Amino acid sequence: MDHFTYAICGDGCLQEGVASEAISLAGTLKLSKLILLYDSNNITIEGDTKISFTEDVMGRFTASGWHVQKVEDGNDMQAVTAAIEKAKATDMPSLIEIKTVIGYGAPKQGTAAVHGSPLGDDGVVQAKETLSWLHEEAFYVPQEVKDAAAEWLTTAKECEGSWLALAEKYKKAYPADWQAWEDWNTNKLPENFCDLNSFFGELFEASAASIATRASSEKVLQILSKHVPQLIGGSADLAPSTLSIMKDRGSYSADTPCGSNLHFGIREHAMTAIANGFAAHGALRPYVAGFFVFSDYMKPAMRLAALMGLPVVYIMTHDSIGVGEDGPTHQPIEQLAALRSIPGFWTYRPADIRETAAAWVKALSRTDGPTALVLSRQNLPLLPGSGEGAYKGAYVLADEVNPATGQPDVLLMASGSEVELICGAQANLKEQGVYARVISVPCMEIFESQCCEYKESIMPKAVRARLAVEAASPFGWHKYTGLDGEVLAVNGFGASAPAGELFKAYGFTVENVIAKVKELLK
Repeated sequence: MDHFTYAICGDGCLQEGVASEAISLAGTLKLSKLILLYDSNNITIEGDTKISFTEDVMGRFTASGWHVQKVEDGNDMQAVTAAIEKAKATDMPSLIEIKTVIGYGAPKQGTAAVHGSPLGDDGVVQAKETLSWLHEEAFYVPQEVKDAAAEWLTTAKECEGSWLALAEKYKKAYPADWQAWEDWNTNKLPENFCDLNSFFGELFEASAASIATRASSEKVLQILSKHVPQLIGGSADLAPSTLSIMKDRGSYSADTPCGSNLHFGIREHAMTAIANGFAAHGALRPYVAGFFVFSDYMKPAMRLAALMGLPVVYIMTHDSIGVGEDGPTHQPIEQLAALRSIPGFWTYRPADIRETAAAWVKALSRTDGPTALVLSRQNLPLLPGSGEGAYKGAYVLADEVNPATGQPDVLLMASGSEVELICGAQANLKEQGVYARVISVPCMEIFESQCCEYKESIMPKAVRARLAVEAASPFGWHKYTGLDGEVLAVNGFGASAPAGELFKAYGFTVENVIAKVKELLK
């Protein structure tokens, strides 16, 4: 893929924090195919940049390892072209600062008044006069523009024809490489990929003991790295904790450009935006990793991934107050609700290694949007009956039916580590004559997309006694618990203590779940 990547930015863009993160990393990695065209007009919405932005921009880029140039007149096309050609010849990422006048030719050119406001009829006329674009019609395309467009179209067709001929020649000469090209660009995944027991069976058998879902994800990722060569990803300086390294791939750097593991440094926002770039480009399948509470730093780029329909995967570990001694600054509370609120975004919180594998399968099978895998720090057991039901977002993991009514007395629902808790409560409730259905809800968004019949089969409307359990904000669960149900959740921030002590203090115990159920059934 021997092409350059061009970006266009303005004064405001370079004031954003994500710009500093990206500039620093690009310089470190010596991304010589990256060329940034900086429209430098010294105006933002509030006025001249001297009120808020007086730094030496070119000095900043130079210090970050960039090749820098300056074009004094943005209307000098020859100077701009020459600067681009010079940038293409360097072995560093390139900045070309191009001085321009905002609203050029209009009455209020060079001021904030033309930044986001219409020029008005008189302003349009004056701008056209300055540009010698004179015609009575409000919208008019001169013949010379049409001729130029036709010439470009002819050139483009010739270029496309040459490329297609080269591709056909390459296909015949190197059929295996061409097939790889096709596979990467069509998101081809391994055969029997969706059959969890067939594809990951040995992994499940070796994981009978309790294991954190972040560790489950690491084991799944090692298998995927051998079968999905287009995977590329990394962490924001947290790989030893997020367990997100593909151990057989090597690390990408300026000296080792064949590696597939990226070290993004402590740059969550840029990391997530860069993943969007990979996904938008195509062929590569990007994933990024970080502590779940740091999704706050990633959120703008996550939202754009959903908006653009980009299949990025996020490995988000340390998913609840179970983080323990790190305290409330590192214990996510509202983050699950925040991600679940993004249109087109899938948020998976698996309960064991089988659900973790299912979440990875769904994430990599998806081509129209992003998916977060929200994973535990604490160990979780392999649950009987778990697995492919997670493909549907929610499913019945265990069921007890009251012989007198032909249905359960209460619906217990949870995600992630709390599924183990409601399983324990179900067994104790049965001994007390209460029949409970255990529903694992790893992904609300996918469950919402199921047909009405399936949703009714999992959460029958006739059963109004419902309890949802999740060690995070209750926001979002009430659509499943209804007016007669309840949510056992965290209604404040966490605290600093071992995970076991915190879960007990916040009521995440079998005894408290049972007490809540009995209150519901009164």
